[in-house]
Amino acid sequence: MAFLSVNQSSTIYKALFPVLVIVLSIFATEASKNGTFPALIAFGDSILDTGNNNNLLTVSKCNFPPYGKDFIGGRPTGRFCDGKILTDLIAEGLGITDTVPAYLDPNLRSTDLPTGVCFASGGSGLDPLTCSMQSVISMSEQLNHFKEYLGKLKRVVGEEKANNIISNSLFLFSSGNNDLAISYFITRSRAVQYGVPSYTSQLVGLTSSFIKELYGLGVRKVAVFGTLPLGCLPATRTLLGGLLRECAENLNQAAELFNSKLSAELKNLSSSLPQAKIVYVDVYNPLLAIIKNQGSGVRDRGCCGTGIVEAGPLCNMLTPFTCRNPSQFVFWDSAHPSERTYRILASPILQNLKNNFS
Repeated sequence: MAFLSVNQSSTIYKALFPVLVIVLSIFATEASKNGTFPALIAFGDSILDTGNNNNLLTVSKCNFPPYGKDFIGGRPTGRFCDGKILTDLIAEGLGITDTVPAYLDPNLRSTDLPTGVCFASGGSGLDPLTCSMQSVISMSEQLNHFKEYLGKLKRVVGEEKANNIISNSLFLFSSGNNDLAISYFITRSRAVQYGVPSYTSQLVGLTSSFIKELYGLGVRKVAVFGTLPLGCLPATRTLLGGLLRECAENLNQAAELFNSKLSAELKNLSSSLPQAKIVYVDVYNPLLAIIKNQGSGVRDRGCCGTGIVEAGPLCNMLTPFTCRNPSQFVFWDSAHPSERTYRILASPILQNLKNNFS
């Protein structure tokens, strides 16, 4: 049996690469014609982040065990979970790709670009203060990364096909969680300046401005996530829920107010921006229903770091206590759902997306 030399293999790869790119771009175009999405692209916070914080100088990162114990190969990837997160599950459920790579992944390939990437950053928020406190990627920086991605995509598939991909792809957006939970209620940094109604209105306004920026870049299909029931996260139960670690209702009420304002603004945007379809995705009520359901397993503590780091959002490499079966826990760590919970949430979300974007 004859084997190719390294130089021969490299030459063949270089020759075939343009063909592969053409095939991918044709597939993307045909997918959009068939009513599906050629790509999925995500912005926001840790609910959608697939690993953009890995090389940042920040405490808001999780590219170490026990994170990723239930991910492909049992490896930590920078996802704030034991396994896949909503970004992956939605892309998988829509038949786009099994996992969505982080844009800042040093191993990102040109062939990954046509099916989408993730720009989200764990700990990020709409309020610039939220991002600076945790040294994570702000929404303006994420937008700059997207512009950079657009240039790369056009070089890979050509300008016409790139524009087609962008206008037909699904864009996910999740933000506001850290602004309300951290900047307003835990550190109180914004509470000394604003009342809850004023601050939530500012956050909604920042969301609206961001979506308009995306629209100006050719984006037409956006799914915007409301916040989680923030007062019922294990960390906020510990910090704000009193001796009995009950749900912090004042934080939940702020989240509900933000979500209601956000939903109304998205309807306005969807009707005012020509050819745009902008959909509100409710994760607050479905997750709260899981938390209130006694059959859901452990609901007030995370699997990772149970009983040790409930006041902090993340596990760490020194955490001695990680449950054996994360599927018995609603939360993986003190701030993020387990993969099992995400899968439960993903099912109605996928149906919602299919109904609204069909």
